[in-house]
Amino acid sequence: MSNRKFKRVLVVLGGTSGERAVSLQSGKACIKALKKKKYIVSKFDPKFKNFNLINKNKIDVIFNALHGKNGEDGIAQSYFEYLRIPYTHSGVLSSYNAMNKIISKKIFQQNKLLTPKYFTLNKNNASRSQIKKILFSKKISFPIVVKPINEGSSLGVIISRNIEDLLKKSKYLFKKYNELIFEKYIAGQEIQASVLNNIPIGAIELIPKRFFYDYKAKYTKAAKTKHLMPAKLSKKKYLEVLKLARRAHDLLGCRGVTRSDFKFFKNKFYLLEINTQPGMTDLSLVPEIANYYGISFPNLIEKILLDASLNRWKKKDY
Repeated sequence: MSNRKFKRVLVVLGGTSGERAVSLQSGKACIKALKKKKYIVSKFDPKFKNFNLINKNKIDVIFNALHGKNGEDGIAQSYFEYLRIPYTHSGVLSSYNAMNKIISKKIFQQNKLLTPKYFTLNKNNASRSQIKKILFSKKISFPIVVKPINEGSSLGVIISRNIEDLLKKSKYLFKKYNELIFEKYIAGQEIQASVLNNIPIGAIELIPKRFFYDYKAKYTKAAKTKHLMPAKLSKKKYLEVLKLARRAHDLLGCRGVTRSDFKFFKNKFYLLEINTQPGMTDLSLVPEIANYYGISFPNLIEKILLDASLNRWKKKDY
């Protein structure tokens, strides 16, 4: 214990986003794992206290177990930098860019990473004629995925199969969100690949009973989503998706652990998004991938912890 880089760990969990329940589960599991590794662990829930109330004199490091808005989008990370407390996962800019689907998709496109065709609209210009005009000009056919630009865990995601359905569902979403992204639905295999401390560790395939891998499919056992580990791909394609996940991780300057979500269709991988705060619940994918390759959950959490630092920006040129 005396030779450890960190001794006193503050697990930040919960928060105020729509993913609060998942964050509480992740945080609880991380606390248990860290205690098993003999760290001195305390917890902090920003739903009830402002980040400024964190007592930096009583902790050595922050383990960020938040998900969603204010925890995964650079805001919490900004506070950690301001407080000058080392923290886990990606830094301020990487977190913001990954959470914002428009920015991350532009980065993917600029660097020739294949991602589904898309367009964005705000609530003030989402008329029937405008949507039909864009669909025609961009040659995007149905089904179409509609989602907020900065939510996680598939919150607010819907799939439309015709223009009437699209208008109805997007109108409903615009009551809650100012801007939406409209994306061509890609069929095929659901593949998710993880990178840990800059090393790709594996890829898993998901076969949801539901039409797509939504919130219920991710976090409820009743959804009965089937997990195939490793993903059912040829050796060549398996290595390819790991390389793509590492490239996405590097291009956004990510740190710690990430999970990249792909669709594999007609022998091509389409990168949907990258997650800088992947779940750590008993149904989460990164722990399952790590465990398959011999990394126990407590060891996984410790590896993430030991990478903690300040100024968490890493950019790799390609």
